[in-house]
Amino acid sequence: MQTLEQLKSGTLKGSKSVKLSCALSAFPLEILDLADTLEILDLTDNQLSKLPDNFYILRKLRILFISNNQFTSLPTVLAQCPQLSMIGFRNNHISSVAENSLPLTTRWLILTDNHIEKLPDSMGDLSRLQKCMLSGNKLSTLPPSMHKCQNLELLRIAVNNLTTLPSFLLTLPKLSWLAYSGNPFCEKHPQHTQTSLPEIRWGTLKIQEILGEGASGEIFKASVDHKEVALKVFKGEISSDGLPQEEMDIHISLGKHPHLVDVLARVIGHPEDKDVLMLAYIPSHFFNLGLAPTLESCSRDVYPEGFTLSLSHTIKILQSMASAARHIHAQGIMHGDFYAHNIMIDHEANSILGDFGGASYYATQAKHVQVALERLEVRAFACLIEELLQLCQDKDTYPHKRDQLIALKEACLQKQNDLRPLFHSIYQILKEI
Repeated sequence: MQTLEQLKSGTLKGSKSVKLSCALSAFPLEILDLADTLEILDLTDNQLSKLPDNFYILRKLRILFISNNQFTSLPTVLAQCPQLSMIGFRNNHISSVAENSLPLTTRWLILTDNHIEKLPDSMGDLSRLQKCMLSGNKLSTLPPSMHKCQNLELLRIAVNNLTTLPSFLLTLPKLSWLAYSGNPFCEKHPQHTQTSLPEIRWGTLKIQEILGEGASGEIFKASVDHKEVALKVFKGEISSDGLPQEEMDIHISLGKHPHLVDVLARVIGHPEDKDVLMLAYIPSHFFNLGLAPTLESCSRDVYPEGFTLSLSHTIKILQSMASAARHIHAQGIMHGDFYAHNIMIDHEANSILGDFGGASYYATQAKHVQVALERLEVRAFACLIEELLQLCQDKDTYPHKRDQLIALKEACLQKQNDLRPLFHSIYQILKEI
């Protein structure tokens, strides 16, 4: 992170990336002096409420983060920025988004946790939009024009005021990752949400090291009665995916499956009164199959340099994940974040799917909607097949199996939703391969 003094002194001249967090209440005009080079600007955690009228002179700017500030409307000057593709205004006070206020180059849009009641019809003009984060607003509908967003792959609309799931979403040819929990139309399964779990008091646990942190909470290693367990301590605030309480309910609703993280108990008596779930501990020799999307990859996972898989391990992972997905959808639940970075594997390709922060119930929807929602996730599975095949070092040694996997991927990638197979069929195909 740089300082305001560095900016004002000219030290940052020629910079491609600038990050300032210093209680700014006015936009530092010296930033405009970097117009020839600046590509990434991060002004998160300030007190800004407006951008200068000539902000568009930052002609090379590609990425803009202005989260946790004081904007009440999305600045219309953004539309004039010629290369701006990623825009983040999370947790401001934005209530209005004017027509044509976004550049046609927009690829990744983050407006989570604002007060937006309506989006403009011009959203449909964003033909390059791949990733759109709108959770935690006051939307009662989405503009029908968004059916033209044919490249949209990931959409977060959780915790809004939607009384129905917009039907056009089921026709988008590339939509693969959808989260919509916490809306009025999202009824829960009474038979699942009342699933009883044993309760364990926080004080009886021996808390050890932190294992990881996600959008909705932190994971700790702990022990109880000489048994190793994991604890998910929920932050209690809205994430880009939805509400932590909804994630807890869904995780409990899933029941047991060999390729899902088991929920063991509720933990009560946290010193800060946070919600806590006790989960089965995943041994330390497991690791994340993929890494989360980057600013450049946008909606697709990336993998460590040099990481490879054998074809047999690839098939084993895919078979396990198809089995897990089949189980999840049998409960009337969509994972919503079916990515390699949410899959843990070991060196024998044993695999476990986790992170249900983006999951949503759908069992109360009409049957044709249930099937269409499952087929959205089938497309996410196709992306996983594609990525793992690229990591396969010996796929050409087994051309028949390789070609079968490619054919399955193509079937799952079909643009028309109702032509894709369902997970029970996918699982059977993988067993035969």
